[in-house]
Amino acid sequence: MHLGEHFQSRLRTVSFEFFPPKNPVAAEELFESIRLLEELRPSFVSVTYGAGGTTRDVTHDLVVKLRTTTTLDPMPHLTGVCHTTGELEHVLERYAAAGIGNILALRGDVPRELAGTDGAWKDYRYAADVVKTIKRFNERGLGGHPHAKGFGIGVAGYPEGHAETPNRLLELDHLKAKVDAGADFIITQLFFDNHDFYDFRSRCELAGIRIPIIAGIMPITSAQGMKRMAELALGSRYPAPLQRAILRAGNDAEGVRRVGVHWATEQCRDLLDHNVAGLHLYTLNRSTATRDIYQSLGVKDSSGLAW
Repeated sequence: MHLGEHFQSRLRTVSFEFFPPKNPVAAEELFESIRLLEELRPSFVSVTYGAGGTTRDVTHDLVVKLRTTTTLDPMPHLTGVCHTTGELEHVLERYAAAGIGNILALRGDVPRELAGTDGAWKDYRYAADVVKTIKRFNERGLGGHPHAKGFGIGVAGYPEGHAETPNRLLELDHLKAKVDAGADFIITQLFFDNHDFYDFRSRCELAGIRIPIIAGIMPITSAQGMKRMAELALGSRYPAPLQRAILRAGNDAEGVRRVGVHWATEQCRDLLDHNVAGLHLYTLNRSTATRDIYQSLGVKDSSGLAW
């Protein structure tokens, strides 16, 4: 499914994110989660790509397995850091051969051992350049993609700003460059205050960005997990009411989980009421929080959230 065409039908997307498992035990746990989440009939699922392409083959194998052994529509992340154009085109050829419909184009994180050096920068310093490569691949008809338009192209958006670009006006210029390069839709970084998302959506409209914006939601399932999220998603804001509710739960791990899932559910309900183009749930390869959100929203599967 080319997501650009999906949005033309004015249907909302609901999607999940997975990351490649690091060992056989993690792989077994992931596919048990996938088995349960498949019943929710998401519009698509995304699969992450390690810093500098460190999980390139594992990501590819997981994407192809999802494509061939489940009913899910997988969308791989593709990053430019540490890659040449030839390497990215080879990856695109493999995905086209597998019938993958969409790609999430990212600059990517610099591997820790290359931080502060120029070693990570080959042909790509900006995500817009990755978008251009995919767009050119589509237009040249490379790889024999089964869809006439080639890959649908998604990019990342940052409602609270990007940690490396504190200038919020410049940050939006970077997003506009990705859109002008050929992006079809935006998936946002996680956020915990919907007002940040609504303000971001309005600022995008003022900047002439008029492609669908899918909201990224991360349910907090533990206090330690919240601390890890704060480190991984630098700049994310944790509203005082959320922190207060988690503090009330104290050392009750299940209480913290219930608070986090309830908060994410209320975010989803409010976003749905405000005509969000899509919801993208960061699952951390687990199924329980996502299934709880669906249950609390009163729907059996994603078809109940499409309108």
